[in-house]
This record gives sequence, C-alpha cells and structure tokens, in this order.
Amino acid sequence: MRLSGDMRIEPIAIADRPDDLVEDELSAGLYTAYASGHTDDAGPRLTAAQFRRDIYLNTPGARAEAWAMVEGGKVAGGYALSLSRLDNRHMAWVFPLVVRPEHRGRGLGGALFEHALDRVRAHGRTLLLTETPATGAGARFARAHGMTVALVEARRTLDLRKADWAALERLTPRVEGYSLERWIGPAGPELLPDLATLMGGMNDAPRDGGVEAADFSVERLRVREERIPAGGQTCYTTIARRDSDGAPAGYTRIVLDAARSDGWAGQGDTTVLREHRGRRLGLLLKLANLFWLREREPHVERVITWNATSNSPMLAINEAMGFELFDEWHEWRLTL
Repeated sequence: MRLSGDMRIEPIAIADRPDDLVEDELSAGLYTAYASGHTDDAGPRLTAAQFRRDIYLNTPGARAEAWAMVEGGKVAGGYALSLSRLDNRHMAWVFPLVVRPEHRGRGLGGALFEHALDRVRAHGRTLLLTETPATGAGARFARAHGMTVALVEARRTLDLRKADWAALERLTPRVEGYSLERWIGPAGPELLPDLATLMGGMNDAPRDGGVEAADFSVERLRVREERIPAGGQTCYTTIARRDSDGAPAGYTRIVLDAARSDGWAGQGDTTVLREHRGRRLGLLLKLANLFWLREREPHVERVITWNATSNSPMLAINEAMGFELFDEWHEWRLTL
C-alpha cells in the first residue's frame, strides 16, 4: 500500500533505562490505539506504565523498536518489535500491531505489517513471532498474512472469592529435604545468581521449534527485576532450596498492580529444575505462594495464568488448584 500524502510512519523514542522512560505524543498514541482495540478482553488490562516498560525499553536480552503511523498529526496505529540479543538472534517478536478502530478497513494494518517485515529483514532476522487470541480479527489478520500457528496457549483463572481454601490446604504436599524462601518485590542482588540458575528451568517449557533456549544471565535478571516497579507492579516470589546444600531447586512468582486497583494478579513463571522434579515441589511452591498472597493482599479477587496447552505437568497442577479455562491464544510464526 502506498501511503497518502499526509500519512507517514515515524519511529518512537526508545529508552535504555527504566528511569529514562518518557511519554510523548507518539508513544501515548500507540498505547491509545492498542487499548482502543482491546475493549472486549475481559482479562486484566495492560496499563500505560506496563506498556511503556514492555514496549519502549531496551534490555540486555532484547533491543526494542517501535513505529507510529501518523495521519493528520494523530496516531492512527503502529507496531513494536523486540529483537533478541543474547540468544535467538535470528528472531524478532512483533507486539502490538494495531490500527485504531475508526481507521480500519483501509489496508493500514497490511501497510504496517509490510513495514515491520522490512525492518525485520533489515536486522537480518529470519523468524517473526507474535500472539493473538485464537479467534477474532488478530487471528484472521495473522493467517491472511501468511503466518502459521506455532503454539497454542490457554489462559486460566482462579477466582479467590470462590476457592475452596480448606481443600487447597489438604492438597498442599509435604516435601522432605527442602525449605521455602520468599520475598516481596524485586529480588535483591544477592539472589540474582540463584534466580538465573532457576530460570534456566524455563527452557524445558514447550516452545516453537525454531526458538533456541534462552540465555538467563545475571545481568538480564538484574534488569528484569529493576523493570518491575517501572511498570507500576510488585510481586510475591517463593523459591525452594535443598536443605543439604542450599542449592536452588524451584521458583514461582505472582505479579500484581502496585496500586492494588483492579483485583487481578498474574501467575508468573513457575519452574522446578530437572534434578529436583518428581517430588511435587511445583505444587508446593504455587500453593505456598498463593496462601501468602491471600494473607497479604486480601483485595485480590482473581489470579490469571498462561500455559501452553501441551504443558501437561503444569496444566495438571493448575487444574488441581481449581484454575478454570478463560480463553485460548495462538503464538504465530512466519519464516522470512
């Protein structure tokens, strides 16, 4: 599509540190375009602060790039790219790619997609990934532009107002030889080496066949922890250690809005390292962290979690805890 005379695609400023994140007309406009297109999503909303942190910030793990389509001095849509740096340097991730509802039906989404493909090629990347709900406009757009489904993911929710807490107490396993350690908010520097070790366990989770294992360096984890308050969030984290030598064995985290304003919490990553599996540590970690959250944050009404539908061990834990299917999403891929 050839853009009209008063329409152009402009770069949005990217920051290298959370403290340098600023909001200008282009960055605010892209968030507004994103939010206006997700009014039918009944799940937790990505706030403006979280959007800025996730979209407009370079990290050790990924370089960010964002573009706004401007018409008549106003943002009509845009997209953002995340370009892996430590691993998967053949890959790019596009999210979001949006056009404001009142501008749809004119081929602007296709023009943005072609612009994004040109940028991906310019960076020498050969694999493009994104995600959308399994049905709806996003899925139709991805399929129409040659993308195929790489992974099916399900969102499940646990309604804490209806949870059977006595049953969850009975479900909590006793695991001999391990102790739990917990904290609120970002991890301190003394915990980062253990976190890096634990996050390596996430490489066993299902992923697209063209995606390599992630490199969870200490520096990458340090920046990840620093970014939590930059998005207006806090978190509850529990890890398991082996008593005999203090070795880190498992990890789980729940993230929530620091303003405690929406009643939602998000179940983050949960992993148990391979040599410690088969002892029900994953279930113990998730339940212990959930009980702690309930004690400290009684306003939280629902916890939402994401899992690949092929991740049967984690799905079994979630279903035992009472998580119910909320919706399904697709991760899409395009080889360039």
